[in-house]
Amino acid sequence: MDQEEVAEAEPDRTPRSRPVVIAASVIAVLLVGAVIGMFLTQRALNSGEQATPGAGSVEVGFAQDMSVHHLQAVTMANWARDHSTDPQVKQLAFDIQSTQLEQVGRMKGWLMLWGQPEQTTGAYMSWMSSGGHDMAGMSTSGTSADAPMPGMATNAELAKLRSLSGQELDVYFLQLMLRHHQGGTGMAQYAHDHTSVDAVKTLTQSILDSQGAEMVLMKQMLAARGAQPL
Repeated sequence: MDQEEVAEAEPDRTPRSRPVVIAASVIAVLLVGAVIGMFLTQRALNSGEQATPGAGSVEVGFAQDMSVHHLQAVTMANWARDHSTDPQVKQLAFDIQSTQLEQVGRMKGWLMLWGQPEQTTGAYMSWMSSGGHDMAGMSTSGTSADAPMPGMATNAELAKLRSLSGQELDVYFLQLMLRHHQGGTGMAQYAHDHTSVDAVKTLTQSILDSQGAEMVLMKQMLAARGAQPL
């Protein structure tokens, strides 16, 4: 076999194939989450023990808004994973990206079965004051079009994250993600306390457990790098 034949036989390892692989992985994780969500929700509905959540309910609002909240975390985690040179930061970013993508798929699966749109048509977080529920200390003040829910980064903050490199990137990612988790866990706690749907209660508890552990880790990582939370 001559050199030209060898070159033709070798697989294409050029960087241009990477986005296709990543996109396929994202779709696969979302599909797995959606299948799990639909299976568990359909089983609960078939049992006749739980009514289908309707528009404006805690369950629908949580699934819609937390999906948006999670996807920003996935965006930040993807950037850190691809641009950090710190193995610990890269591993954390991978864990956040994979966990939250699966959870988004699960929530979108619920919404499909409930016959509800993937995104709210009203104001974000209106479900946190529906049915006369107390906001349980959860503040929505200071939210804007750039950061419509607690903990979310603004467009300017995301642009700054993309402009950094080295330890400055690592520290700023940890600061943004820690604040992001703090806002997200507040939303998850509210949904956990006010839902009557088993699947939602299970997922919100999983979010509280996993993000609680990650917040402890991120505080330790910031301290090790001589930095403080935002």
